Amino acid sequence: MTDKILFPKLGLEFTVKADAFSIFGFAVQWYGIIIAFGLLLAITYCFRRTNEFGVDGDRAFDAVFMGVIGGIIGARLYFVMMSWDLFKDDLYAIFDIKGGGLAIYGGIIGAVLFGGITCKIRKQKFLPLLDLAGMGFLIGQSVGRWGNFVNREAYGRNTSLPWGMTSNKISGELYIKANEIYADTGVLVDPTLPVHPCFLYESLWCALGFLLLHLYAKHRKFDGEVFLMYIGWYGLGRMFIEGLRTDSLMVGSLRVSQVLAGLCFLAAVTIIAFMRRKVKVDGYTFFKDTEEFAALIRETKEKEQLRQEKAKAKKNSLKKP
Repeated sequence: MTDKILFPKLGLEFTVKADAFSIFGFAVQWYGIIIAFGLLLAITYCFRRTNEFGVDGDRAFDAVFMGVIGGIIGARLYFVMMSWDLFKDDLYAIFDIKGGGLAIYGGIIGAVLFGGITCKIRKQKFLPLLDLAGMGFLIGQSVGRWGNFVNREAYGRNTSLPWGMTSNKISGELYIKANEIYADTGVLVDPTLPVHPCFLYESLWCALGFLLLHLYAKHRKFDGEVFLMYIGWYGLGRMFIEGLRTDSLMVGSLRVSQVLAGLCFLAAVTIIAFMRRKVKVDGYTFFKDTEEFAALIRETKEKEQLRQEKAKAKKNSLKKP
């Protein structure tokens, strides 16, 4: 379905279509492509900085692979649990994620859980990897939010600001859900007026957060601090942005994501303050500076050298008559 997204006061108009192309009758949607592109950028960035954080690339690849799987599962399960009324009569719809329906908090929980288990199995220290993951999450979220733009979702209440946006889909949804939105949030919406582009706010907030953490990372005080800063930064921004949205996941009169965002911010600030005080008193040795990490790197290089030697021997044997 083709629609137009309008920014009336800016005089901007964009024609969007959810489907990018079809392969053998299967529609590939822009939402998925954008999410995948953000993931690729995040992985590329993180793997360029593995040694700086005490992360072995081979072991990290396994953890990242499982983390991606866990992230998708967690994001979908979280959304389904918080929107059960949409799925209770059509269980097959739980597996249809082409058009969206992924919740970031569930994604983070799933990625950390699956990635952490894999790190334990592969004997990779988890906290240094989390530091990289925090910056990777910000890259992925900043890019991925543009999937919401294409789907014309993750928008907010009415606004008179110059960058207010609208579309036929947005107006239609607000017309249908106006009474429900008022009952849940106490917010009156006018389907004929522009709304806050909350996807854009969050994309810009995540991009700024990535830049700040990228610059700060070399000054971190302990393994895991950058990830805690990610949790705090994202929580702070989401706490305010979620308050503007009209499609929040609700439990009673509470916006679930807004409450979680506030708790994440407070928890991150508290833990960082505690750890910095502890480091100041006791000192701290980063995992990247330990003999254990040096041994892991030597082991990885020896395995790679052995693999190359075996491949060379096999190649030479095939050349013999």
